[in-house]
Amino acid sequence: MCGIIGYVGKRNAVPVLLYGLQRLEYRGYDSAGIAVIENSGNKIVVEKQVGKIKDLQEHMWGKKIEGHTAIGHTRWATHGTPTIENAHPHTSQRGTISIVHNGIIENYLELKEKLIKKGYKFRSETDTEVIAHLFEDLYTGDLLETAFKVAEKLDGAYAVGVVSTYEPDRIIAIKKGSPLIIGLGKDENFIASDIPAVLEYTKDFIALEDGEIALVTKDRVEVYNPEGKKLEKKPFHVTWDVSVAEKAGYKHFMQKEIHEQPRTVGDTITGFSSSKDEKLFEMLKDINRLYIIACGTSYHAALVGKFWIERFAKIPVEVDYASEFRYRDRIIDDRTAILGISQSGETADTRFALLDAKKEGAKAMERL
Repeated sequence: MCGIIGYVGKRNAVPVLLYGLQRLEYRGYDSAGIAVIENSGNKIVVEKQVGKIKDLQEHMWGKKIEGHTAIGHTRWATHGTPTIENAHPHTSQRGTISIVHNGIIENYLELKEKLIKKGYKFRSETDTEVIAHLFEDLYTGDLLETAFKVAEKLDGAYAVGVVSTYEPDRIIAIKKGSPLIIGLGKDENFIASDIPAVLEYTKDFIALEDGEIALVTKDRVEVYNPEGKKLEKKPFHVTWDVSVAEKAGYKHFMQKEIHEQPRTVGDTITGFSSSKDEKLFEMLKDINRLYIIACGTSYHAALVGKFWIERFAKIPVEVDYASEFRYRDRIIDDRTAILGISQSGETADTRFALLDAKKEGAKAMERL
C-alpha cells in the first residue's frame, strides 16, 4: 500500500514532503523518495532510499535542495525488489518528467515493449517507469493534454502524480481505482493518498473520483472528467486533527489497532443500528448465499466472519481470495450478497471483484 504526496506553492517543498511521507508511514512501505523541481525550473532533483523515511532524511542530510514544486512517494514492492532503482519517483529518459504511482498497470509489459522499440531504456523492474516514458513519448507541449493521452493507454488501477521541467509550476494528478485527494491551501495546494499527509497545512480537500484528472498549481485547481470536461468539485472540510491518525503513544500501529478493537466494534454496530440503514437490512433479508472476498490478513478476518455469520444468521458463507474470485466461475443471482474486506480500502483485487459481482447481479455491501 504505497503513499503519494505532492506540493506546489511558496514554501520549500522538501520539508513538506518529508513530513507528509512520515504521516503516510502507517500504510507500510519498503522504500521512499522525492522529486523536486529546482527553483531554476531547469532540473528535477530525485532522492531515493531503501528503508524508512528516516533513512531518506539521513541520506539527504546537508544537501541543499530548494524548490517549490515536488512529489514524494513511499513504495511497497510489487514489481521488482526493494532497491533504489525500483523506488519512486521515476523519471523519463530525458529527465524532464517525474512521476509517482500507486496501483498496478496491468498492460505495462505490452507498453514497455513498444517503448523499447522506440529507443526508450528502462532502469527499473517496475510497471511505473512505463508511465514516465509514456508522458515523454506522448508530450504535446501541454502536460494536462498529455495526461489524457497517457490515461487512455493505461489499464489497471492507479493514482499518479506528475511534475515536469516543461511546466515547473504545476502538478498533474490522475485517479483510477486508487485514492487521491487534493488539499487546498492559501497560495499553495497539495495532492496526497490520504488526508493525514497534509493535515498540518490544510483542512479543506477535494476527493478525486475514478477517471478524473486534475491540474494543480499554487493558486488554482482544475478537475476534468475522462472526456475532458471541466468539473465543479465541492470541497469538504475536516474537523479532526492529525493525532487521530498517529500512534497515540503505542509502540506501533498494529499495537494501537489491537487496543482499538473494542471501540471499533462498538462504533461499527452503532453505525448500523440507526433507521438510515433500513434499506440495507431490507436488501439483505432475502439473501441465501454470502461471498466474503479479501486478500492477506483481511482474508483471515473473513474466515472468522464466516464462523459467526453461519452460526447466528444461518446463511451459507463462502470465503475466497479476491484475486482468485475475479477469474473463476461464480454462482451469482439476485439472492447472492458479496462482502469485500480491505484493511486499506484500496486493495485493487477486492475492489474490482466487488464491481464484477455487482454487474452480475449480486447485492454488494459497499459501505462495509
